[in-house]
Amino acid sequence: MRRTRAVAVVGVGLAVLLATGVYIGVLGAPSFTAVENRFTGVSEETTTIGTELVIENPNPIGVRLGGASVDYSVRMNGVPIAAGGREGLQLGTGRSTLAFTTEMDNGQVPAWWYTHVENGERTQVEIDGEVRSSTLGRSLSVTQGDSIETDIIGQFNSTETRPVDANVPLVSDPVLYINETRGTWDRPNLTRQQSPMDLAFTVHNPKSLPYTVSRIGYTVSMNDVEVGSGETTANYVIRPGETETIDARAAIENENLDEWWVTHLQRNQQTQLRIDFSLVLEARGTQIRIPLDPVDYEKSIETDIFGNKAEYPTGGGSSQGDIGDQEPRTATPTGTPDDGVLDTETVTSTDSGSGLLGGNETVTPIPGDSTTDDGILAI
Repeated sequence: MRRTRAVAVVGVGLAVLLATGVYIGVLGAPSFTAVENRFTGVSEETTTIGTELVIENPNPIGVRLGGASVDYSVRMNGVPIAAGGREGLQLGTGRSTLAFTTEMDNGQVPAWWYTHVENGERTQVEIDGEVRSSTLGRSLSVTQGDSIETDIIGQFNSTETRPVDANVPLVSDPVLYINETRGTWDRPNLTRQQSPMDLAFTVHNPKSLPYTVSRIGYTVSMNDVEVGSGETTANYVIRPGETETIDARAAIENENLDEWWVTHLQRNQQTQLRIDFSLVLEARGTQIRIPLDPVDYEKSIETDIFGNKAEYPTGGGSSQGDIGDQEPRTATPTGTPDDGVLDTETVTSTDSGSGLLGGNETVTPIPGDSTTDDGILAI
């Protein structure tokens, strides 16, 4: 019994001594040396994020202090997408790696997308971690930031002239020339439910009779997931040999973006965005729906949210299946296990993530041909 009491007294005394040593600066305070995150799994509802926090304890001895815990969160433009923590940590002397996972609710993707568009297609990824010791009343924190930038709608702008064919009997092609396309996000009407786009087509009529454009349709898809479709009612008259600017509207329905997000991770954070257009032409009492294949918009979007997807790729270029086994490595503390002596310290790093792939389109203007006069014939 006396021996047990003696050991207890020595243990308490050593803990007090160690705490006092940190307080007066005799012993060194542990610090974060690395923070690493990666996507380790995805389902229809959730995305798993694996995290490793590396802590360096410069003290030559390890003593179990108890009451140590870690809290962890990830935010994108302030939108919380993942949070977690662990209790009962034990930190040894030297370097210790704390490995754990957090679950992201895919239902947060639409909320994040809204902020991404509202912020000019820019996202700040904020990663906060804090290790606390209730025994010493001290904490160790780390903040890490990465930025994401895309230019999805801006690359719709083009001055390349493209002929449009009707591909129907008794009609001589091309029936139109699209001389220019322009697009912007309609941010004044942006909502958490919908991301609208203002689009414009400069259209030239090469025929000898007037056209009326009565409707313009669109379908937006991301990795073959339809995220928006609709039709704009129009009443544009394009006279023979003249050029007219036609305004149109398209929109992404944000509620569909959680389904897209799954494919984005399965394809190693790559997305093929496509907008298909069509219009209804009226001439001489005949209506023809014409797919605007030459101006269908297709661009690649690539992100690297944690800045390490080259080292930890996800998926196999397919929209099917899991994103692979990328679980964090098992924690491997060195030296004598203890709960650490924690002091307040903040480490901040900022890295730039990759944005949209692809540069500006090649521009080859072709003057609209106003000499063709065979027109559209009534069927």
